[in-house]
Amino acid sequence: MPYDGLYRGQRVALLTQHGKERVIAPVLDEALGCRVGRVTGYDTDRLGTFTRDIARAGTQLEAARAKARIGMELSGLPLGLASEGAFGLDPFAGMLPWNVERLIFIDDLLDIEVTGTAQAAANSAQLLAASWGEVEKFARASGFPEHHLVLRPEGENDMRIRKGLAGWPELEAAYALAICESPNKRVFVEVDLRAHANPTRLSTIRLAAVDLARRLSSRCPACSLPGFWLFESIPGLPCRACGVPTREVRAEIYGCLKCGHRVTRERAEREWADPGHCDGCNP
Repeated sequence: MPYDGLYRGQRVALLTQHGKERVIAPVLDEALGCRVGRVTGYDTDRLGTFTRDIARAGTQLEAARAKARIGMELSGLPLGLASEGAFGLDPFAGMLPWNVERLIFIDDLLDIEVTGTAQAAANSAQLLAASWGEVEKFARASGFPEHHLVLRPEGENDMRIRKGLAGWPELEAAYALAICESPNKRVFVEVDLRAHANPTRLSTIRLAAVDLARRLSSRCPACSLPGFWLFESIPGLPCRACGVPTREVRAEIYGCLKCGHRVTRERAEREWADPGHCDGCNP
């Protein structure tokens, strides 16, 4: 993915304590010619944790922006980025565990923010276990020890949390302690969702970095600023059978974050919509 020199050689602050630089820096450094550097000195868990002991304030994007701003302040750099993840069920059938990653790039020199997004199936399983055998079976099914685990006694809201379990001896020892502490003799076990502890999530963060790099490499034809990207989709692709406009995308509007320039691009690769997507043919 070529870069056009805008960010060539420039340092970009990335605040993270969970190893995200391993997948973000190679993508952006190659695409933009910049130098993404990890910033330390702040506990990002203060902004929210996946183990629910600290609630995230604001939206996913607001949390990412806060991290980026802190990294920029600590480093003294005008360029910064950060990511924030969210977990839930897939937006299609609402049945599969799902991960959405958002990555924000802030450029105070140009006064712009550009975001990249990726989503994919997640490894975020949970289980209330009654025995070591159940924990062991869960661990093997969850890709342990490459994917770390979190244990706590009694249930999912118990705050006696043991995070980052990454080996069988420590997992068994944590289970022994948790089961002794549990009034109901149950142990709640879940996959650790922090980036360094969850290779599946780390892969999705990398995809968000690829998306961000593409957006930053797209320059506005009017003002030349980066981030010229899809702004709105226009439905109305005609049905192949009856010619009636459908809800399928006919054209896309690309826009600039700064100057407001817009360009409408017809979807040249598709002239007709499948009748199966036509409300007239399938009322």
